[in-house]
Amino acid sequence: MTAMFSIAATPFEYAFPAGATALVVIDMQRDFVEPGGFGASLGNDVTLLHAAIAPIAALLAAWRERGWTIVHTREAHRPDLSDCPPAKRLRGHPSLRIGDEGPMGRVLISGEPGVEIIAAVAPEAGEIVVDKPGKGMFWATRLHETLQARGITHLILTGVTTEVCVQTSMREANDRGYACLLVEDGTESYFPEFKAAALAMIAAQGAIVGWHSPSRAVLGAV
Repeated sequence: MTAMFSIAATPFEYAFPAGATALVVIDMQRDFVEPGGFGASLGNDVTLLHAAIAPIAALLAAWRERGWTIVHTREAHRPDLSDCPPAKRLRGHPSLRIGDEGPMGRVLISGEPGVEIIAAVAPEAGEIVVDKPGKGMFWATRLHETLQARGITHLILTGVTTEVCVQTSMREANDRGYACLLVEDGTESYFPEFKAAALAMIAAQGAIVGWHSPSRAVLGAV
């Protein structure tokens, strides 16, 4: 019989099964988290994201100790930009666009230094790494099929930024039948008020998208 863990969460208790719950780390990439990357080129204070690093690292250690499934995502496009629509690349007037040469190589292009996940939460051998061309982790990827093959039914989500790639991925997961919890201190935004709004939205109306709780509750349970 599969062991079940229960934790206090918003809006009510969240229960998840051992071995069938994947930890997801969204887009903890150099281009978003480090100074001089794409995020900074858009005028953002990247240090606001750093608070999520230690909680994510602690969760990774717990999942690795138990041999449970871990998923890392990276927003990344093909070098020829064939998977980057003009509506995404040409929007606004940024100093750098996707595909342009930046301080960490070509911006958000697979294989470039800026796309790599920061060392503090880097993937280890055997963990799933998904390069996604969109904001959501299921769009134009085979992640759903990979998770199904492993019997995954629940997702614990972390990463950046809360209201963009994390929330999009969580909504996509909800539509595919996964029961999802977002770790409050394991996610951050360049705009703290956006993070707060995203947390409120996902848990509204009886966990319409999912639950959220602090990392200490997850770690205490497992």
